[in-house]
Amino acid sequence: MATQSRAEVKPEDLKAIDRESMTPEQRYRAEFADEWRASLDRSTLEKPLATADTPLDEIDVSRPELYALDQWQPVFEKLRREDPVHYCKDSVYGSFWSLTTYKPIVHVEALPDIFSSDWRNGGFTILNSTDDKTIALPMFIGMDRPEHTAQRRTVSPAFTPSEMSRLDEDVRRRTGELLDSLPIGETFDWVDTVSIELTTGMLAILFGFPWEDRRKLTEWSDWMGDVNAAMDPELGPVRMAKMYEAAAYFQALWKQRKESDPGPDLLSMMAHSEAMRDMDDRNFLGNITLLIVGGNDTTRNSMSGVAWFMDQFADQREKLENNPGLIKNAVSETIRMQTPLAHMRRTAMEDYELEGKQIKKGDKLIMWYISANRDEEVFENANEWIVDRENARRQLAFGYGIHRCVGARLAELQLQILLEELTARRLRPEIDGDIERVNSNFVHGYKYMPVKLAKY
Repeated sequence: MATQSRAEVKPEDLKAIDRESMTPEQRYRAEFADEWRASLDRSTLEKPLATADTPLDEIDVSRPELYALDQWQPVFEKLRREDPVHYCKDSVYGSFWSLTTYKPIVHVEALPDIFSSDWRNGGFTILNSTDDKTIALPMFIGMDRPEHTAQRRTVSPAFTPSEMSRLDEDVRRRTGELLDSLPIGETFDWVDTVSIELTTGMLAILFGFPWEDRRKLTEWSDWMGDVNAAMDPELGPVRMAKMYEAAAYFQALWKQRKESDPGPDLLSMMAHSEAMRDMDDRNFLGNITLLIVGGNDTTRNSMSGVAWFMDQFADQREKLENNPGLIKNAVSETIRMQTPLAHMRRTAMEDYELEGKQIKKGDKLIMWYISANRDEEVFENANEWIVDRENARRQLAFGYGIHRCVGARLAELQLQILLEELTARRLRPEIDGDIERVNSNFVHGYKYMPVKLAKY
């Protein structure tokens, strides 16, 4: 499958990975990945992209181009209206059920013992995980109870209200300094200059990661979250090499933290916790991957989304500028509209009837948060960015139930402070050219966004 990686691909990256330098485990994993990519049936990718006119039995919303081209809205509107629990028989990911409205997603999320997230049962994305213990990358979002509970409990203290209060001053200082450094009336890339810089800095502080190397977190996150690259014969091995690179770097930090006294950073909390201190290498890398992608991609794409929405909905932007008291609500509304992770996946552990459809044991259910957050029965004028929307906090972008995003408060805090500091300086981002979106059905975001800052 021809895809364009979200990270910048350098020619040297596409050279063959040196198998001789790999450990036996790494070679085994690489061989498995090669065989898996070669066995994929790519014939569905030759079909036209779905539109509102596509017959229901031919709709496949897993195609990443739908999101890169921003053409997903009418297709999901059709599914919400005509078939909210929709079966796709043929896709490059195999067959799957699409849950596109609010009610069935909340229903499934509330039954974690029936609908599994576990990596041994397929995992939490549309891309099937392997259940081979020798090559899988377990992480707590891809675990069921009780494993999930114990590991989540370890990282939760990093995101409590008291921790958010502690971080507030630093986030505000860094945000203010960045905004003060930006040119007025000159075009720059908002994604790289603002969104990536702020979220990567926050990740570095959370992990106690060396500040001078913080942009490595961005690069690794781009590759880790790219499920399309994982399937690509050329980009897949590059992605794997980047993950090895991240693993080696974090293993050194992990060893350092375990040998030091407990500290306030997330890596130290994990290293000294009973539930996580004895993780094997794969479990460790899996959880690091989760925290990097979860902490980076989601917040940064919401930060880019807010610039886009402020430009596209001028009346709402003016309402917000005239009433900064709406900022907290506008944060929830921005996250609803952006939905930075388009979906999560569950696997049925038993036969189950859902909204009149017969789900079979082993079936894959894709919960399209990106669609549920536009459910017209829950959100009136759902395609509009409305900064004083009364029920904006009902958005599902963070998930629901036991797997609700552990870092939700931090994401909201960073976006809130960005809006507050823009308002304090009376700065207004204005789109100045064509934007480029991420080519993915999982991470819903922006690669490039030309912006000019104006004073008002």
